[in-house]
Amino acid sequence: MMAMSEPVDPAVPPPPAPGVEACYRHPSQPTLVHCTRCGRPICPDCMIAAPVGHQCPECVGQAQRAFRQGPGRRVQVRSITATKVLLAAILGVFVLEMLGGPGSLVNGPSGRALLKLGALQPFLIADGQFWRLFTAMFLHAGLFHIMFNAWALWVFGSVVERDFGTPRFLAIFFITGFLASAASYAFGPVEQVGVGASGAIFGIFGAFAAYNWRRRHLALAAQNLRTAMSLLLLNAVLAFAIPGIDWRAHLGGFVAGVAAGFVADPGSGRTRGTLVAVAGLTAIAAAGLALVMWRTDAIRALPFFEEGVRFFSRMAG
Repeated sequence: MMAMSEPVDPAVPPPPAPGVEACYRHPSQPTLVHCTRCGRPICPDCMIAAPVGHQCPECVGQAQRAFRQGPGRRVQVRSITATKVLLAAILGVFVLEMLGGPGSLVNGPSGRALLKLGALQPFLIADGQFWRLFTAMFLHAGLFHIMFNAWALWVFGSVVERDFGTPRFLAIFFITGFLASAASYAFGPVEQVGVGASGAIFGIFGAFAAYNWRRRHLALAAQNLRTAMSLLLLNAVLAFAIPGIDWRAHLGGFVAGVAAGFVADPGSGRTRGTLVAVAGLTAIAAAGLALVMWRTDAIRALPFFEEGVRFFSRMAG
């Protein structure tokens, strides 16, 4: 018996050898690479580099369409963000500060003026003016102070708000800002007058570092971590090289921010992630409250407590 075969067209390449997979878009191309999203085999012509491995054109196209319809669309439509609102509030308060005199723009207003506006002062806080732990976050001691903080808030705040969502971003900002003020209040000198959003911004920076640490296997996250470490080292040097920088607030805000970044990370399931975020952020705020209560008792026990309260009350009056 003789078997008849179809004539072979020399223009059509032969199929791959048995046992070797072929690209799903180009069946004549053997390959050992698979798309990291859908798992289908792809050839070099179809490989699109991804943070991990390669993806096929269809998966990349789907991701781009989903971004434009979802987060990408929200980014374009939402012209007002929490980061912008916080920046506007900080800049608006700075305008009020400049009313303190011609030198207020560059060097900042006097300590008396800052106290009237709500600067952090341990004697006054221990006397019951606990709101100063929050109002001090919106005050600044001069143009360069607010320029640096506004730049840092814009850069890292925008990223953290995008990654964590607006509610969690605001919670991180205010809770870590409170922890920064609590650390400054608890461990700083009792005669200090403190202002600045840098404690809360270091909290945002800490959350940024925690978020990327959990994703350090991705190329972009690894690069973000290297950038974060460089900036952290630079700020550590500046904190001890430039007098007047409240390194206690910076350290307290950063540590609280790292903790907040881990507990508020939106990568967990929605229900479980929300419960962990609420419980974790509440615990961080409770730690700050414990610091405030401990320091308040210590300051009230000082023999010159009443004298200190009268002195700074006259300045703030």
